[in-house]
Amino acid sequence: MELRHLQHFVAVAEDQHFTRAAERLMVSQSGLSASIRALERELQTPLFVRTTRRVTLTEAGRALLAEAERILAQVRAAHEAVAAVQGVLRGTLAVGTEQCIAGVNVAELLAAFRRRHPDVEIRLRQWGSAALAEEVAAGRLDLAFAYRTDADPDQLRTVPLTGEPMTVLCHPDHRLARAGAPVTPRDLADEVFVDFHPDWGPRRATDAAFALAGVRRTVALEVNDVHSLLDLVDENLGVAVVPRHFRHKRPSLTDLPLKDTGEAAYETVALVPSPRATSPAARALMELLDTGGA
Repeated sequence: MELRHLQHFVAVAEDQHFTRAAERLMVSQSGLSASIRALERELQTPLFVRTTRRVTLTEAGRALLAEAERILAQVRAAHEAVAAVQGVLRGTLAVGTEQCIAGVNVAELLAAFRRRHPDVEIRLRQWGSAALAEEVAAGRLDLAFAYRTDADPDQLRTVPLTGEPMTVLCHPDHRLARAGAPVTPRDLADEVFVDFHPDWGPRRATDAAFALAGVRRTVALEVNDVHSLLDLVDENLGVAVVPRHFRHKRPSLTDLPLKDTGEAAYETVALVPSPRATSPAARALMELLDTGGA
């Protein structure tokens, strides 16, 4: 099995189209098709279902994709490791993060990294924590900053960043704001909630706190960015349970401590591959984070 066959296979899987993949790889379409056929012959199974408009992965293709991405990531890490030994850090640093993650100033950290390693191309992606963990495990991201997760230690390491309690944000005219006292999940049982998608760290922390308290809640207004959440609460359309540092983003809102949540808290981590799969660029970024070089 040749590496170029795996590279061609991953490109077609990503683009779901032979012509677009060939253009991206800068190879002829006939050459790309021949490469995929050679791989299918070697594995003795079709990897794609081909139609006139697009191609989709077969079950065997889906199984191969995860392994192919992992292999290519390790090959890239090997090339970068050799360059690092020679004294020059090159290649790509692919970083993932949730919005407004606590414990690290991502923009400041990446700016400091670029000043030290100008030959490394930086790529940044924003997703929810579960998706970020999958991307790091698959080798599509070098590391990510996310909400704590139960990761497979053979694929991911979690490096603690920080932890903080959750707080309730509401409009100043809301009944809870007028009372001005700390609240429990049970006090919020009948409220309309504004929250993030289930994959996001703050949503997962809130769901865990309410589950621990035995209180069911319904999220009526679901968003995928912080400012939309704050805008909806600012219009008194609902309340939001968020990490405490969010309260500084909209001083006009009232924040109330959330109590009786047991061990449930918002804890952030850096998700890093196993040591043998960690790229030199990722190691350099983590060293910068550890030393406060940002």
